[in-house]
Formats: sequence, structure tokens, C-alpha cells
Amino acid sequence: MKDQVNSKEYASKSELVNDLIRQARKQQIQIDWINSKLKKAENSGFTNQSKEQILAESKALNNG
Repeated sequence: MKDQVNSKEYASKSELVNDLIRQARKQQIQIDWINSKLKKAENSGFTNQSKEQILAESKALNNG
């Protein structure tokens, strides 16, 4: 952490920690979304979406 603050990548340790928390939350949102899709697919037995559509939707969620 000290190296990243000293290299001016982050203004303070708290800024670095807050960024890590934001990244973790964003990642958890994507994990939760994937899990819900898997549960829905398991319960229904199939999905109408192609693997490309599911991947694109997952990437869009991750970026937004």
C-alpha cells in the first residue's frame, strides 16, 4: 500500500482501501448475477440465450 501511495497511484491509503472495496463489490455483483442465472437455468432446465449473449450481458454488467 505504501508503495502505491508513494508512487502517486493513490493519494492516500484510505483511497486505496476504498478502491479495493469498490472493486470487490463490483465483482460480487457479477458473481451474484452469474449465480442467479445458473440457479434459473437449473430450475428451468434450459435457457434461450446463447453463450455469447450470456457472456455479453455479463461483461456489460461488469463494466457498468
